Amino acid sequence: MSISENCIAIKKSLPRHVALVAVSKTKSVAEIMQAYDAGQRVFGENKVQEMEGKWQEMPKDIEWHMIGHVQRNKVKYMAPFVSLIHAVDSERLLKEINKQAKKNDRVINCLLQIKIAKEDSKFGMSEAAAKTLITSEAFQNYKNVSVVGLMGMATFTENEEQVRSEFKELKRIFDDFRSIQKKLTIVSMGMSGDYTIAIEEGSNMVRVGSAIFGARNTI
Repeated sequence: MSISENCIAIKKSLPRHVALVAVSKTKSVAEIMQAYDAGQRVFGENKVQEMEGKWQEMPKDIEWHMIGHVQRNKVKYMAPFVSLIHAVDSERLLKEINKQAKKNDRVINCLLQIKIAKEDSKFGMSEAAAKTLITSEAFQNYKNVSVVGLMGMATFTENEEQVRSEFKELKRIFDDFRSIQKKLTIVSMGMSGDYTIAIEEGSNMVRVGSAIFGARNTI
């Protein structure tokens, strides 16, 4: 099937309450426009400068989500336009996003990334560190960021029960944190290989790339 057909099929298959982030990293503007023409408006990138270039070139009704690990010195490049930053994994990063958002007279929505995978290569905060952050006085003083949910990535494994248990853990943490911060509404978990399990375990935002665009381009 074509990119547009894949996109339409996946959107139709998702429950109404689940948002689709089409992961467009390494994909060309022409490829992304096929998904855009099929009605997709939310795209996820993992490199700030690649995302900035696409933002400059593409229609301005697109919501750009930063889904990859973020270096603090790159925040300034996306602060004028990014809609949601998924992978906030430290207070230092949140502080920098707040600083750059203020310079652009914006409030930038963010998700805290919680480390639920057993792999050392995955980034994320521990549950304890994230809870300490959202209950801190400093957190209340960040006026130009809005933490609206949590994000997590499961272990890359064929063991579905392990993946399910990790997603279940993130949903448990989300429910606990929501009793502290009512504005938390997003649970971003699930990618092309495991998003159906993630939805069953409470995800309301999935990040799907290869199932829409095909295998990742190497650049």
